[in-house]
Amino acid sequence: MNVGVAHSEVNPNTRVMNSRGMWLTYALGVGLLHIVLLSIPFFSVPVAWTLTNIIHNLGMYVFLHAVKGTPFETPDQGKARLLTHWEQLDYGVQFTSSRKFFTISPII
Repeated sequence: MNVGVAHSEVNPNTRVMNSRGMWLTYALGVGLLHIVLLSIPFFSVPVAWTLTNIIHNLGMYVFLHAVKGTPFETPDQGKARLLTHWEQLDYGVQFTSSRKFFTISPII
């Protein structure tokens, strides 16, 4: 029994990247990381971009491909427990807008 659960999704991880403003928040977070790295006096602009790319890629690897499960109780009887966030994204449907966005964003 899920007491206090306010969502109607079986697994909210599947829809979180399609939520309103998520892509803008993601882009602003990457931009903020870059600005923080630029504020360090001995980093040149190319070094700051390289570190932004490396930190972003390592963070997204851990978040999307290494950590399994969900951060909350789901009523799916443990099906999401063995899946990474990338596998849970958009219910596993390939070539959706979220998957395309997360594939293209490190390249840009």
